[in-house]
Order: sequence, then structure tokens, then C-alpha cells
Amino acid sequence: MSSKRVVNVGRVYDEPTPHDGARVLVDRIWPRGMTKAKAALDEWCKQVAPSTELRKWYAHDPEKFAEFTLRYREELKDPERAAALAHLRSLAAMRDVTLLTASKASDISEATVLANLIRP
Repeated sequence: MSSKRVVNVGRVYDEPTPHDGARVLVDRIWPRGMTKAKAALDEWCKQVAPSTELRKWYAHDPEKFAEFTLRYREELKDPERAAALAHLRSLAAMRDVTLLTASKASDISEATVLANLIRP
């Protein structure tokens, strides 16, 4: 009997938990004030992050989240980003995963968009 894998979204600044599974940072920029040891990452998958232009346009404005999601999903068709997304999908098929971001509003971040795309 196989159990369904879980894909969570969290903040990189939160303490790791035993339920995190693989901890994967999906931001392009390293989180301010965070050490590698404290982040306790399994991976930093910055290739899957939104472009600088899209990130700056969005600026985590909740009113722009729907449009951000559409634009970001389009960016994920780029070969490098598509390969990184495929990697996250395969990781999520094998084990629980927590996608991490430095955003204070992780529920309207790229991590949430990605989680919805890779959930098995």
C-alpha cells in the first residue's frame, strides 16, 4: 500500500519540522540574513524561480496574484525552467517535499504556484 506524497509550502525562515520531507528553496535570490546551516535545505532550485522582471512587476501584490500565476506558468515553459519543474515533480513523486520561499506571504508566492503544479 503506497501513501500519497505531500507537497507543502513554507517560509525558509521557519524552523524545519520532521514532516518537511525534502526542503527545497525556490527563490532566485538567497534569503537575507539566512545561513545555509539554519536554512537546512536539501536543495536550492533557483532555476525554477520567476524572472527578475516578473518578480519586480508582481511585488507580491495580492491583487496581481492571478495574473502573476498565468505569467509565471508561461515562463515555466522555458527549457531551463521546465527542466527544473520536471525535477521537482520527480522529487515530489518519490518523497514529501516542502517548497520554501523568503516571501512573508507564501500563500501568494511562486512556491504556491509550483506546489499546485507538482502535487502528485
